[in-house]
Amino acid sequence: MRPIAAALALLAALSGPAAAQKSADTLRVSWRDAVPVVDPYYNSQRNGIILGDLAWDTLLHRDPATGALGPGLATAGRQLDDLTYEFTLRQGVTFHNGDPFSAEDVAYTVNGLLADKRVATPGLFAFLDSAEAIDATQVRLRLKRVYPPALTVISAIMPIRPAAHHARVGVDAYIKAPVGTGPYRFAPIASQDTLQLSRFEGHYAGSPKGRPEIGRIVIRQVADVTAEMTELLGGRTDWISDFPADQFDNFARMPQLRALRAGVQRLTYVNMDAAGRSGADNPMTRLKVRQAVAHAIDRRAIATQFMAPESQVPDVPCFAVEFGCDQSAAVRYPYDPARARALLAEAGYPNGVEVVLTTYLPNTWVGAIQANLNAAGFTARVQTMTAGAAIQQAQQGKLQMAFAAWGGFAVNDVSALLNYFYTKGSFAMAHDDDLTALVNRAGAINDAAERRALYAQALHRISDQAYMIPVFTYVKTYAFSRQLDFTPYADDNPRFYRAKWQ
Repeated sequence: MRPIAAALALLAALSGPAAAQKSADTLRVSWRDAVPVVDPYYNSQRNGIILGDLAWDTLLHRDPATGALGPGLATAGRQLDDLTYEFTLRQGVTFHNGDPFSAEDVAYTVNGLLADKRVATPGLFAFLDSAEAIDATQVRLRLKRVYPPALTVISAIMPIRPAAHHARVGVDAYIKAPVGTGPYRFAPIASQDTLQLSRFEGHYAGSPKGRPEIGRIVIRQVADVTAEMTELLGGRTDWISDFPADQFDNFARMPQLRALRAGVQRLTYVNMDAAGRSGADNPMTRLKVRQAVAHAIDRRAIATQFMAPESQVPDVPCFAVEFGCDQSAAVRYPYDPARARALLAEAGYPNGVEVVLTTYLPNTWVGAIQANLNAAGFTARVQTMTAGAAIQQAQQGKLQMAFAAWGGFAVNDVSALLNYFYTKGSFAMAHDDDLTALVNRAGAINDAAERRALYAQALHRISDQAYMIPVFTYVKTYAFSRQLDFTPYADDNPRFYRAKWQ
């Protein structure tokens, strides 16, 4: 990072105070991962969830500070039986195109996503059976099975589409000019590299998101973290995040900027193709090779160097606030390169083995993991691509090893990750029948104690079989214009509709 630090120091010295776009009432955001399709159902990226929250609304709203569920597009709800929820909908809500919101929109959205093969994360909605509009303001959701986190999912990742408009224009036209009920509306999308949103003046009164104070948001994709930081210092953007931890103090000293650091529910992990989807000769199908990977990575050193000393190094991939997260269930793999070499020899690779590690995360992070692997007897070749491309490759079963990040879709239940990776969906890299059975059983009962016990067994098996190695949790860095009043939240959603100029 020394060349970057030197370049930034020079730029900071040469540039005057960065001029935010307060006068134009336009918040300029830069990020590195473009979202290929902004429709929330057609992507699984963190940035996609952020965009979904800006432009769409859900039936229920979760308070980002307390986690409590409350009214959103629904003002009331009740559970009729184990498999049926009924919601009373808010009146006076309109979509961005002026269409009135009603129960038909909810039924259309739910029934449509269940039948749509393009939905990026169908496993997260597999508990749903159907939706029925009772009248304009009453809708019933029916479940296929008992599913305790149903309301959490509904509040976090089930935005409502406009039925008549979506059916009329079709999917391809809709994703180029999306329409929701949220506090911001999209301008027609000509390129995913630049997204423009404006405040929706018709956003319903009483919305838990409130009326945005900032009129416009322009989001631009930039090539890399150096470009992000350069844009901010040069006054061409107002907000960035996820820049290297060793640059935090540099930004904090600049009078025209503010820098914040906050822990968020997001972690990095190494996932391995134990099922052999990427090829029969994949060494990751061997348990001792996966265990060697676990012993080879100095997770604490990497977390401290690239994130912050406050970063956590979990032994199973979940967060304390999530229901069912039991770190004590883990089999632990202390950093021990000698043990890693011995395991490789026991697995039939006394002279080491070549592996391919695919990632979209910063080069410095993956470089540290590559160095650890190489020091423990691996010959690690890194394949870097965009987040969208890596996700597509993972879905197609083409990745031998992946170094990626997980945010949980803001669903505070370990079922989010377990259903995503361990129920034989398109992202599954284990194909472990016993593990899948545990996950399915835990998701089909209401008894909290029994669910916790089953999830503990599932997490134990994941660590025992070394299917996924958590590396570190994020301590997220933010830098932005001092003219901007911005508050971060633990769920890693920046909620720009709560930001304001000062």
